[in-house]
Amino acid sequence: MADAPRTVLISGCSSGIGLELAVQLAHDHRQRYQVVATMRDLGKKQTLETAAGQALGQTLTVAQLDVCSDESVAQCLSCIEGGEVDVLVNNAGVGLVGPLEGLSLAAMQSVFDTNFFGAVRLVRAVLPGMKKRRKGHIVVVSSVMGLQGVVFNEVYAASKFALEGFFESLAVQLLQFNIFITLVEPGPVITDFEGKLLEQVSTAEFPDTDPDTLHYFRDFYLPASRELFRSVGQSPQDVVQVILKVIGSSRPPLRRQTNARYTPLVALKAVDPSGSLYVRTSHRLLFRWTRLLNLGLRCLAWGRLRLRIWPR
Repeated sequence: MADAPRTVLISGCSSGIGLELAVQLAHDHRQRYQVVATMRDLGKKQTLETAAGQALGQTLTVAQLDVCSDESVAQCLSCIEGGEVDVLVNNAGVGLVGPLEGLSLAAMQSVFDTNFFGAVRLVRAVLPGMKKRRKGHIVVVSSVMGLQGVVFNEVYAASKFALEGFFESLAVQLLQFNIFITLVEPGPVITDFEGKLLEQVSTAEFPDTDPDTLHYFRDFYLPASRELFRSVGQSPQDVVQVILKVIGSSRPPLRRQTNARYTPLVALKAVDPSGSLYVRTSHRLLFRWTRLLNLGLRCLAWGRLRLRIWPR
């Protein structure tokens, strides 16, 4: 007798990783999943519904969900048969880039409301059922920025650091209930969202920011960021392949990075746990050794190209 399909609730499915994951799970040839693909604005559902094809209404349902609203979360869960969620994928997130002095506190709080408290809100809602059934899996789309800070991404990185600390702490308790947590940590992911964000900040005014800092942001950080995405950026499909393996595992790991080519960029903190080596090296690469940084990124890109042309 085949097992009943597992109900998978995914936040942030209007585009990118969330959309791709929802479609891949819904098209599982063994039909192991019943997907509830959610988004804050249902006006953006057309792309998802088109990609879902015949799975729409069969193994995939589209629902409205604002992770910043208790009422919206409760309403969404009430529409799930039995209200039972077997796998929760916390994917909804927003970015914030720029000089700190030019960012409002309201904008910073909005990032935490979505990236951190939105994830906490969803977990609080599904945990009672998971604990009662003594099984479940919570997947959190975090970031390598939850492992290391990145210049001019202070607030976004802080929200991901908060996720890492919260869910690592929670994971200890939840093992007692046979509930697993996995933090998926992508590096740069090439999406329309990221492209538009970089385009917007390149022309933003950032009031109250001194000329030197604006110069460093526009003339050092933004070119380096674009080169980073070109060199080691992954597609949403690449990230989703990792998440699919995690969801299909009987003993999911606590952490899983998705991009091996980004590993050299995070290795410095492992070499020197004090963090000083990472900070000094990052500073020199960005502000003094720009050519060396670009050369290193291009070498990583060449390695990626070789892997694509001559797979093992």
